[in-house]
Amino acid sequence: VQLVESGGGLVQPGGSLRLSCTASGSIIRIERMGWYRQAPGKQRELVVTISSGGMTNSEDSVKGRFTISRDNAKNTVYLQMNSLKPEDTAVYYCNAEIMRDAGQLYSIYWGQGTQVTVSS
Repeated sequence: VQLVESGGGLVQPGGSLRLSCTASGSIIRIERMGWYRQAPGKQRELVVTISSGGMTNSEDSVKGRFTISRDNAKNTVYLQMNSLKPEDTAVYYCNAEIMRDAGQLYSIYWGQGTQVTVSS
């Protein structure tokens, strides 16, 4: 199983970016998908997650600015980031709970990360 992210880059404060992450490989079912981020010198932190049923959980600082969505048919999760701030600068990692074989437990997978830099 692989998670491949795309969409990071450099944006000015107040701008927008859209991240995508697609899971591929031997996949029976994906439960929760989400995004985490890690800024230099800081621990990795939750940004926002979404369950297979569409329930979301987000960190307070991104509420009202970031929107998560998913396309279950494509095993893809998206993160629309608006009104970006310099403090949003970090490496953003995709995360997914995936069942690879019927009847087995879910395992956690991570993407390789994509850099988001908010700067003028």
